[in-house]
This record gives sequence, structure tokens and C-alpha cells, in this order.
Amino acid sequence: MDELSKKVIVYIDGFNLYFGLISRGWRKYLWLDLKKFASSLLKPNEILVHTKYFTSRISKPISKQRRQNIFIDALNTLTEFSLFYGRYQAEVRTCENCGFTTLISNEKKTDVNIATEIMVDAFQNNFDTAIIVTADADLTAPITAIRKLFPDKSVIVAFPPKRHSYELRNIASGVYYIGEEKFASNLLPEKVTTKSGYVIERPEKWK
Repeated sequence: MDELSKKVIVYIDGFNLYFGLISRGWRKYLWLDLKKFASSLLKPNEILVHTKYFTSRISKPISKQRRQNIFIDALNTLTEFSLFYGRYQAEVRTCENCGFTTLISNEKKTDVNIATEIMVDAFQNNFDTAIIVTADADLTAPITAIRKLFPDKSVIVAFPPKRHSYELRNIASGVYYIGEEKFASNLLPEKVTTKSGYVIERPEKWK
């Protein structure tokens, strides 16, 4: 690595990115090569040293679970890439008007996992610049702490489509609004082959 190059780690909030793409009507970009995508966010003098993806395994509906499993299997073929799992927690919600109850699943721990990883990496001097793909304002505290403790490091927030946070914009070293080109030009191949020779195909619904 060139001494003048800056080390970058990209942290991707999986569900924030997923729902941003869905909200924008960009389901066709869900089959995303997250390492190439992360690299596309860098400046010419920066080197991507690792990409970290934060998500939770879903259980229902089965069709969505299957698509997620296929995507995760494809991501596991990438190098300098790590996955971190939170959890889905079902909560009972009751309508105040009609009394109807239903189970609502909420994703838990992603913000904590991202905060932990970025703090550890900062203390271990693993990056000069951290790029966080999210609009989750819960990450305001760790970003503020890193900028105070490590004034020579930068923390950039890259907002997914249809996502924004004034809190993050006000405390980050910089913000970036991810345009369509970053997704369109960084998709995984239609078929991905694992080290064992198993061929993974892009889900039909994501085409």
C-alpha cells in the first residue's frame, strides 16, 4: 500500500440499504456486489481494506428467507468481506381502535454491532476513513466519539436511496447521497460459483 494512500473500511447497514432500494423501486439492484459497491464509494487516493455488512436472518415469509439465503451465500464468496448478524424480534402490536393484534418483526442489534466494530477498528487504527452506509441516527453517538477521540480520522455517512438523517449529517465528517449508477454498475454476476463448485443464481424476483 502506498504510504500516501488512506485506508478505508466500509460499514453497510443491510436493512437500511434494502428498504431504501425497495422504497425507490430499485429491486433490480438488490443483487449487489457489496465489495465492488463499497469500492465505488472511495476517492482515488483511498484503498478499501475491508467491507463489513450488517444484517439479520429472517424466517418469514419463506420466499423472502430463501432469497436472503441465496444472497448471503453469494456474499460469502467475496474476500476482505465480513458479515455480522443481529436478530429479528417479533412484537405483539394491538390496534387502539379495533383491538386487532398482530406480530410485527423488528430488526435488532445492527446499530450496536456497527458501533462496536467502528470503535474497535478506530482504536486498532484499522482505518483512516470509515464510510457508513446508513441513515440510522442511533449511530450519532459512536461517530461523535470517534471524531473527538481520533481527530485525524474521517467518518463519512453514505445515505441509501430515500434515506436521510439530519443528526448524522450534522456530526459526520461528510455525507454522500448514493446515486443509481453506484448500484447499476456493481451487481453480482447472474450466476456465482462457490469454492466448492456450487452455482448460485440470482433470484428471479430481483431481475
